[in-house]
Amino acid sequence: MPQMSKVELYAAIRRDHRSGMKMRELERKYNVSWRTVKKAVDSVWPEPRKKLPPRPTALDPYKPVIDEMLRTDLDAPRKQRHTITRIFHRLVEEHSADVSYQMVRRYVSDRKPEILAASGKAPMEAFVPQSHLPGREAEVDFGDVTVRLAGELVTCYLFSLRLSYSGKAVHRVFASCGQEAFFEGHVYALRTLGGAGPRSATTTSSRPSPGCWG
Repeated sequence: MPQMSKVELYAAIRRDHRSGMKMRELERKYNVSWRTVKKAVDSVWPEPRKKLPPRPTALDPYKPVIDEMLRTDLDAPRKQRHTITRIFHRLVEEHSADVSYQMVRRYVSDRKPEILAASGKAPMEAFVPQSHLPGREAEVDFGDVTVRLAGELVTCYLFSLRLSYSGKAVHRVFASCGQEAFFEGHVYALRTLGGAGPRSATTTSSRPSPGCWG
């Protein structure tokens, strides 16, 4: 009989049981115990696998020490807070801990957010939904792009206009990043998209690095 998952095994036992097969017959057919047959008949889904307790590690005795360092950092100036490297060296030098750097790094990365949240000093997470009307808003970006021209790498400037509602975008590459090119990119994009509509579209732009504007 092919190997089946526990879900498939339970389903097969229930199906045969509904067709009239006795419990003893089911035990023999599927080579399982009476307890397994009983669970399959009584339950739609197999019981979830029990989580094994975490294995002890060499770091366990020093976790309270690390926690105390992280709690101290909550009120310490930023430049005086413990890095993972500093925590590791303190464990080795002050506590003669026989632990690896990777072991300390994994624990700190998991534990630090928990301590911060428990202190009430974690930054508030918020979600602000955005809504955009068709044809009313667009985002503009004008930045460097490297292209191969006549076999040589040349720095050009990519103008991109993306409609906020539909996500449709228009791109054009210019040899310069002067104001004329910036305006020409808008004209080209609006012509391609069919115009700005009865009201002027609002655009937000991300300017290139300083010195690129004429």
